[in-house]
Amino acid sequence: MKSYINICICSLVLVMVIGVSGCKKDFVNPNSAPEDQVFTSARGMTAAAIGLQRTYAFSRAGSVYNMVTANGFVTNELTLLNPGNIPELQLSTGGATVDGTNSILSNIWANASKIMFDADRIIAAAPALADKAYASGLIGYASIYKALALGSIAMYWDKVPDTVGINVNFSDRSQGFARAIATIDRALNVITATPISTSFAGNIPPGTDILNTLYALKARYALFAGNYPEALAAANMVDLTKRSTMNFDAVSINPIFETATSTNNVFQPIDSTFGLPIGVRPTATDKRIQFYTSLNTAVAPRYRVAGFGATSTIPWPYYLPGEMTLIKAEAYVRQAAPDLANAVVELNKVITKKAAADPFGIGADEPAYAGPLTATAILDEIYRQRSIELFMSGLKLEDMRRFQRPVAERKRSFFPYPFRERDNNPNTPLDPPF
Repeated sequence: MKSYINICICSLVLVMVIGVSGCKKDFVNPNSAPEDQVFTSARGMTAAAIGLQRTYAFSRAGSVYNMVTANGFVTNELTLLNPGNIPELQLSTGGATVDGTNSILSNIWANASKIMFDADRIIAAAPALADKAYASGLIGYASIYKALALGSIAMYWDKVPDTVGINVNFSDRSQGFARAIATIDRALNVITATPISTSFAGNIPPGTDILNTLYALKARYALFAGNYPEALAAANMVDLTKRSTMNFDAVSINPIFETATSTNNVFQPIDSTFGLPIGVRPTATDKRIQFYTSLNTAVAPRYRVAGFGATSTIPWPYYLPGEMTLIKAEAYVRQAAPDLANAVVELNKVITKKAAADPFGIGADEPAYAGPLTATAILDEIYRQRSIELFMSGLKLEDMRRFQRPVAERKRSFFPYPFRERDNNPNTPLDPPF
């Protein structure tokens, strides 16, 4: 069996920590190896790094499942099948029904705290390794997950903790995106100075293209932060012919398949409209409907999860090439001197794309944009295309706010802070009203 699997199993013992940012954190595990065996050796830090992916991607408790679920219900992408699933029921109902007891939100928050804590330890310790090229890989890989953790909190809460610790202060969520970008920039500087060794890739789960993923996440969070030149420049650095994925196997299976697809007892896609109102929903001929959903004509509901939840081992993408193209289109429109012509060029790359031309097989195969050549109309089409191309990605709530969609189209704008945070940190902000 490949070494990364053994290391990954060990990482559960070596780096397991418990708690969220407001709780007391001794981070002592009586079953763990001594710290000098974890953060002073390449093997120990590799195990800790693989643990970041486990926390983010694996199981119903991981960030992938919880972000897709929380975002999907409040933006009407998903329909609830079993009201006995109380956290999902709260989110499906929305409004004040969603409170600090919600375990889906608590998981996103706690996972982000754990990932940031562990990633910081790796990033701080790796430069001491004699093999600087291996250390470069560790820093790049850990920085991906730290950026994802920071982004997850900044997308869903209106204030973000300044650090991980006891009684931490909070800042505007824009600081979360800024910190994610700074983390990525530091990693890119390290990798530029010392390229990642080929041996590093053999010791982590396959699928992750570190350099492309760092640039893609920088583009995403720069767009969310409103820094359009930076978003455009980063998106242009991503090789759109390449895939970068979190991979699963027979033991650690895809969490959407495990919880929703295989059981038909939690949620399914709402229908072929993707939960979008008239005017921005996909046309009946849009082939992305066939990618993201399948039909069951025998047992309700009719529409079922396909796409990146279709099988137990289908990989989960860090980003999609179509996301990068749409970031370019949006950045062209929103920059200080709008470039509507180039925005439409990029937009049409997504609208007219055939599945065979996409590394993941996602293609609308629709006629080119023929709407008004105005910023408002083009932005409306970009929102429409993002909502379809990035279905069930966890990004739609951020998009709805950024594109100033009517409040009636969503069930919440921001989430309440977990009670576990509030009970342990007196600095926790008031919950947003909606």
